[in-house]
Amino acid sequence: MEPALLSPAAFKFFHVPAAFFAFLIPLIGIGAFLFIMKRRLDPLLKAAPDPRFGRIAQRVYQVLKIWLAQWRHPRYMTAGVLHILLFAGFLILGARSLELMFVGFWEGFTLPGFDGPLGHAYKVIKDYATTWVFFVVLIAAVRRGLFKPDRYAVPKRYGKDHTLEAIFVLGLIGTLVVSESLFDGSLLAAQIQQGHKAEFVAPATLAWFFRNLLADRPMASLQSLHIGSYFVHHLTFFFFLCFLPMGKHFHVITSLFNVFFMRLERGNIKPVRHGVSDAQLDELESFGVKRFEDFTWKHVLDFYSCADCGRCSDNCPANAVGRPLSPRFISIKGRDYAFANYPLLDPDVVKEADYQLIGTVYSEDEIWSCTTCGACEQECPVGIEYIDKIVDLRRGMVDSGNVPQSLQKPLGAMEKRGNPWGKMEKKRAEWTKALAPEFRVKDFSAGETAETLYFADSITSYDDRMQAIAQATARVLHRAGIDFGVLGKDEKDSGHEARRFGEEMLFQNLKASNTEAILASGARRIVTADPHAFNALKKDYQGLPPVEHISQVIVRAVKEGRLRLKPAERDGKVYTYHDPCYLGRHNDLYDDPRQALDAIPGLQRVEMLRSRDRSFCCGGGGLMLFYEPEEEQRMGVLRVQMAAKTGANVIVTACPFCLVNMEDAIKVAGLEGKMAAIDLAELIVGHLVD
Repeated sequence: MEPALLSPAAFKFFHVPAAFFAFLIPLIGIGAFLFIMKRRLDPLLKAAPDPRFGRIAQRVYQVLKIWLAQWRHPRYMTAGVLHILLFAGFLILGARSLELMFVGFWEGFTLPGFDGPLGHAYKVIKDYATTWVFFVVLIAAVRRGLFKPDRYAVPKRYGKDHTLEAIFVLGLIGTLVVSESLFDGSLLAAQIQQGHKAEFVAPATLAWFFRNLLADRPMASLQSLHIGSYFVHHLTFFFFLCFLPMGKHFHVITSLFNVFFMRLERGNIKPVRHGVSDAQLDELESFGVKRFEDFTWKHVLDFYSCADCGRCSDNCPANAVGRPLSPRFISIKGRDYAFANYPLLDPDVVKEADYQLIGTVYSEDEIWSCTTCGACEQECPVGIEYIDKIVDLRRGMVDSGNVPQSLQKPLGAMEKRGNPWGKMEKKRAEWTKALAPEFRVKDFSAGETAETLYFADSITSYDDRMQAIAQATARVLHRAGIDFGVLGKDEKDSGHEARRFGEEMLFQNLKASNTEAILASGARRIVTADPHAFNALKKDYQGLPPVEHISQVIVRAVKEGRLRLKPAERDGKVYTYHDPCYLGRHNDLYDDPRQALDAIPGLQRVEMLRSRDRSFCCGGGGLMLFYEPEEEQRMGVLRVQMAAKTGANVIVTACPFCLVNMEDAIKVAGLEGKMAAIDLAELIVGHLVD
């Protein structure tokens, strides 16, 4: 029996076989795509090295979870569901697009294995996929074009809005699914008209709709629609393929690879240069990122992979308080630089020898505004990294002598005295003198020995208010029956913030001094109540005994019966817990502090809306206490207001820097007398059974 309609492989345009064009279009399209991709790869090939090829099993798991399962997308439910449906349709319809590429010049072509039951099942799934993608495109276009969620907005200082590009791409996707369905629907209508055995078509799909709509159309019209829709799909598909690497939709191609190569650990900082040991740093001529090519190839891939969804900036505390930082535009400006300086047709744009990224692509205040809280990285659905880029840019500025004036004094004091306040080393353990005799603290620097080292770090050692945290921690350790001591005058600042502010050599000196003192102490484990010290000792140092945060010690001691807690008083206090960034997001310690609170009988605890991995940075991390940023409001004030909305009147945190900021923010917010802040160790000490 003759086919109801001529296929593209059998059709002719004025005696010229349509198969010729069906073969020529993908040939040109694929050739152009490969040329574009070669040019896009040039910046990666010139970028700094970054070994990301280990731990393959974990990387495959990340791909399956974050890329394939779209794990992070439902954190923004409406946009997430739309994207998941679009992504699923993209995967399903990919096989059909591949099949159509061959159908144009290969009569009766089907993909291997698709000529039986599998093919019939796929066709039903495919027809429904085209239909839901069509409606998703309509909803997304209306949402992006009319309702315009705030996170998509582009402030004038960052350049042009990307709404038109987004709607244009949605239009291309819509064209693809409509043309594919029209190609099938016209054939189905012709089969019915000619009395052929009609192929099954899934009801309530686009193909089903076109079959019914075209049922009475003349055969000549059906033939024209059949061939026309095929070539519309063909041209649109290969145009779309070549358009993707030209803007924000490059992530359609790069996101798989970006997720595969994304960082597998949090809290750590990349070395100054991969392959260069700490001992070899003095031999380097330059530190950090000054020119674009100083970024690693993974960071350039990050720039290409940004979907411009705005989730990072929507969760960035610096952006929320009006600081001149929006993580989204760190990526977009990097991508724009790559496109401008590695153009498709012209030779590479050569910059003068003294060209610097800071002052041209990025501003100083923009880079110093980051608190390294990690909210942006936690939220990004394609695994883009920001902290390492920020730190590398800071390293470049520090190497060039470009350090904010407000940071020069504390950094200098840290180098001279081992703490940012410039106080005498011998006074580091003076906080122990206020303790009762039964809570006496051993001092390793005086030759004493103990099983456990309590690493207090600088703020807890020297700040009058924060010394109470050290004293409470000592009481908890004593009551838990733990044999412990401190390094005393031999302890220096952990260097956590020095490293993240770009002072790598200062950090290396502090690390070397502390490592020597810790190992000489003979302690077999380390406990700290400071998440910044916890993170540094655990992630930035090497060869140390195991490190624990005091919340972990408390929970274990309570479970083992070594710490007994009395009930909370019925005084109307409602508690909420604030997750410190370097305890929560960077080290996944969310449950221990909460379990410690819940171990107090009768304590009433409520959660803030932004908690756990969506916690909002208080802005008080380490040297941020000294930095004077340009901002419209303090982060701490916003955080205190979030706590107040829960009905809580006591904020509990487990970080001395957070406590400083919370107590100050309570005053600034006018909530003094209505709201209070307390450290976890202080709260536990207040509820110890005598």
